[in-house]
Amino acid sequence: MRTYLFMALLAATSTVQAMASDDFDRCVDGLRDHALDQGISESVTSRVLAGIEPLERVIELDRSQPEFTRSFRDYLEKRVTEQRIENGRMLYQEHSQLLERITRETGVPGRYLIAFWGLETNFGSYTGRMPIPRALATLACDQRRSDYFTGELVSALRLIERGDVEAEAMEGSWAGAMGQMQFMPSVYLKHAVDADGSGQVDLWNSIPDALTSAGHLLESLGWNEAERWGREVQLPEGFDYSLAAGLKRKRPLSEWRELGIRNAWGGELPQADMQAALLLPSGHEGPAFLVYDNFRVIMGWNQSEFYALAVGHLADRIVGAGPFQTRPPDHEPLSRDTIEALQEALKEAGHDPGPVDGILGSGTRSALRDFQKKNDLRADGFPDPDSLSALGID
Repeated sequence: MRTYLFMALLAATSTVQAMASDDFDRCVDGLRDHALDQGISESVTSRVLAGIEPLERVIELDRSQPEFTRSFRDYLEKRVTEQRIENGRMLYQEHSQLLERITRETGVPGRYLIAFWGLETNFGSYTGRMPIPRALATLACDQRRSDYFTGELVSALRLIERGDVEAEAMEGSWAGAMGQMQFMPSVYLKHAVDADGSGQVDLWNSIPDALTSAGHLLESLGWNEAERWGREVQLPEGFDYSLAAGLKRKRPLSEWRELGIRNAWGGELPQADMQAALLLPSGHEGPAFLVYDNFRVIMGWNQSEFYALAVGHLADRIVGAGPFQTRPPDHEPLSRDTIEALQEALKEAGHDPGPVDGILGSGTRSALRDFQKKNDLRADGFPDPDSLSALGID
């Protein structure tokens, strides 16, 4: 019963930024009752949640995630740097025996584990200093993803209760991710393993624990050891860009080959029985990618195509591959307000972009692609000036 009362209270509450102190306190009371309903002890809930205060900086960061506020070029070049590639290659060699063992256990090649490690915490150099319970309570009392973060708060309390980590030491990212691989509490509960034989899982200080846990997570998400993440490709002249319809539109590799798509250097695509989707993260002017099932697995870690492309590219660079053959163009990223206006305009034009949230995700790109095709525009799903103008957006 307490859970239902809590959800009703949460639904009636606006963002933390607009919350009065009493409103937040009432929300935390509801979180405490919900945790008790989920079997967390009174002593832990009271000790951890007593006197907790909101972190407005957490909400600001939630609204400005780089995956949704930067161009693909800016995002990629800030993450797949020469220094990170060099460090990744060094660590790949240093931990080769550990990585080989993880690959035998999980099927996940070591280069991907090193790439995740590099992108998440710059190889463990910065794991975050946000107090996790406070950050999660703040996000749980914000409407945007309250259910999700309420569950993560309960998982964090469960970790504290079973002795995995002390509440005072539970620090990480603004979103509640922890340790060298930035596991959310629920993922920590399900997939973290004691790989160094210490008798305790330590994702902050044990590299074997952190990397092995990451391998087990990717295996659970469906990693296919027989495939890579994807590849950069070349599109033929006069290509129908509407075929680049995102992850929901897969075709056999043989069909993409018949459509004239070649690898990044102009050679034939491999003769393999594989399904692939075509992505154009920067529109027709930028690089094109055929991505395979493991790309979806990477997105199971982080629901961002930019992030998954960065992981795949960094993994390739670590084992000697070069930069992309086509450099992403230097597009000015659209503001959140402009994307919301785009989403509203698409709805008015009869194309459903999903929620009006200011995020240029796959739903918005799909709706824009349909609008472009209907209006004889280049249907690459990218919000170029011509498409925005046709929708009445300055």
